Amino acid sequence: MDQQEKIQILKDLVNINSTNGNEEEVADYLKKLLTDHGIDSEKVIYAEKRASLVSEVGDKNAGKVLGFSGHMDVVSAGDESKWTFPPFQATEKDGKIYGRGATDMKSGLAALVIAMIELKEEKTPLNGKIKLLATVGEEIGELGAEQLTSKGYADDLDGLIIGEPSGYHIVYAHKGAMNYTLKSYGKNAHSSMPELGINAIDNLLKFYNAVENQVAKMSKENPILGKFIHNVTVISGGEQVNSIPEAAELQGNIRTIPEENNETVRKIFKEILEKLNQEKDVHLELTWDYDKQPVFSDRESTLIKIAEKVAKAQIGQDIPLLGISGGTDAAEFTKSKKEFPVIIFGPGNETPHQIDENVDTDNYLEMVDVYKEIAKQFLN
Repeated sequence: MDQQEKIQILKDLVNINSTNGNEEEVADYLKKLLTDHGIDSEKVIYAEKRASLVSEVGDKNAGKVLGFSGHMDVVSAGDESKWTFPPFQATEKDGKIYGRGATDMKSGLAALVIAMIELKEEKTPLNGKIKLLATVGEEIGELGAEQLTSKGYADDLDGLIIGEPSGYHIVYAHKGAMNYTLKSYGKNAHSSMPELGINAIDNLLKFYNAVENQVAKMSKENPILGKFIHNVTVISGGEQVNSIPEAAELQGNIRTIPEENNETVRKIFKEILEKLNQEKDVHLELTWDYDKQPVFSDRESTLIKIAEKVAKAQIGQDIPLLGISGGTDAAEFTKSKKEFPVIIFGPGNETPHQIDENVDTDNYLEMVDVYKEIAKQFLN
């Protein structure tokens, strides 16, 4: 496949608006691309207009199985008038490709798929197979990875590469992620007579302050992932300025580490909630919207060692290993029946979720060769 064709594939993917849904159009595009190169694929329907894609190349009856994975959804482009180029009209300029999803993570997904196609076209002997797991809904809960894992698609993996944007780093660990919603119920009254009402915002803030006080005490650190993180990111409540609010709500996001894990957080929040709800006129309700465990791989694993060696040879520099705060589909895939190493390694930069998101064309193209060589060495 020539360079311009590879670039056009990425542009085609960016041009598909798969914002928090509509991934089936991406799956259909990739399915046709793979079919045109003699590779069969299977769509796994998640919901209307939403389907993950599974495909395989190599020896399906022997050897190891290396997973290639990327998500097909993107986040909202926000105010499109602020973009230099239309977010869903991929634009190539000054060695970069601009558009929503260019970095996160249609470039990684395209590079993985192209690597599979080229390995087949080059008739590269593989003692095992590569399995593509292209997912829906990563940005809003790792929905596709959860579905594919529950259906057993990850049970035969011996290693997994997720092409999320890591730049010139190999990620082998990331924090867990938890999202929650806290609702406070009160009673309306005129603001001149607050004693006749129950201020839902006041009670919401009791919870907020109690959690912040507790979080301040959680000082343990992980040598790879750093500190536990908690942020309240959304607050709403009240209807008008001269009325006591009868309802208020906040949402929070947490990044956990093994030393301050998900179970510990749930326990602390439960104790705070139960204590506050014993107070007069306090009625709080907590819902956990998202609960993903931290991911750790053995940094001495064969997959990581091969990836380091290949990346240095192909890119021409040492590629550091590190852990990150952001989550990936690995949190779901690693729940499969078999333990396996995972790396997050893909083209990209610091522009995910930002206006004028872009990817360096050279970084995108070089990752195709990196993925091919890692697969050859890992499987053979």
